[in-house]
Amino acid sequence: MRSVAMLCRMAVVACVGMAPALAAQAQDYPNRPVRLIVPFTPGGSTDVMARLLAPVLGQRLGQTIVVENKPGAGTVLGADLVARSPADGYTLLLSAASTYTVNPVVYASLPYDHEKAFQPLGIVASTPLVLLANPGRIKANTLKELAAEAAGHADLAYGSFGSGSTSHFAGEMLNTALGIQPVHVPYRGSAPAMTDLIGGQVPLTVDTVVAAAPQVSAGKVKALAVTSAQRSQMLPDVPTATESGYPSVQFSTWFAFVAPAGLPAPVSAKLEQAIAGMMADKAVRDSLLANGYEPEYGTPAQYRERVAEELPRLRRIAQDAKIQAN
Repeated sequence: MRSVAMLCRMAVVACVGMAPALAAQAQDYPNRPVRLIVPFTPGGSTDVMARLLAPVLGQRLGQTIVVENKPGAGTVLGADLVARSPADGYTLLLSAASTYTVNPVVYASLPYDHEKAFQPLGIVASTPLVLLANPGRIKANTLKELAAEAAGHADLAYGSFGSGSTSHFAGEMLNTALGIQPVHVPYRGSAPAMTDLIGGQVPLTVDTVVAAAPQVSAGKVKALAVTSAQRSQMLPDVPTATESGYPSVQFSTWFAFVAPAGLPAPVSAKLEQAIAGMMADKAVRDSLLANGYEPEYGTPAQYRERVAEELPRLRRIAQDAKIQAN
């Protein structure tokens, strides 16, 4: 029977022998199409972004990027698929912050270790959230006016695009800052929430600027404030919550590319460089702006800093407001 020492030496020799082959594969990356998993349904904001960026990223990598929608369980299904994929650079994830900082807070457990499962490649954009009102049901045009008006509304309610969603968190931030307690009405997505807001079934909602801007421009709803640090280029006349007197309300949905943890260094470097180069391209930035996104490149280190800053803040909000996923 072989000794443990001999088996260990054989394993080391095998690994050393494999190293040149693995290095060669990494240097040759990519030599086949790359899958880009979007954990949302087709037509949503993340899907639209993926289909804008995939051809450009593919050109920089010299290979086709195939977008695949894997929605379900608040992005958990798609994220889990990527987490379980080989760490070879041929399966990537493009998702919103809900995957990276919201789900670890609102789900009691996840099928992957959110701290160790993914290797960040770069933040690419953000979109502010905006508090919207039905003009026929809400007289207020500012946050301070809403705080005063809410005192006379025992049945005040606000809609979000789901329990535990970014719009739910932004809504609770606003409630705390304004000192109001409207009933939360969760919808299964942005579209039904917007439909009920326009129809007057719910007087307030929190949604992304991308979804809200066309309805605001058409006069079907009015925007009271955006939750980002700066005004949105899509709604330049709408003040931030900070400008409105509520500096504690700062929260945006952001988007980032990640891969399964453990990518070979040459593969990781090639992907990071391709994403950074793509985001430095004015045509790409203009395309994102035209579709309602705020181009916002961030390095993998900046991704980690953002996650580390947001997680404890969102945990506090979730505990205070008893936010849980559906």
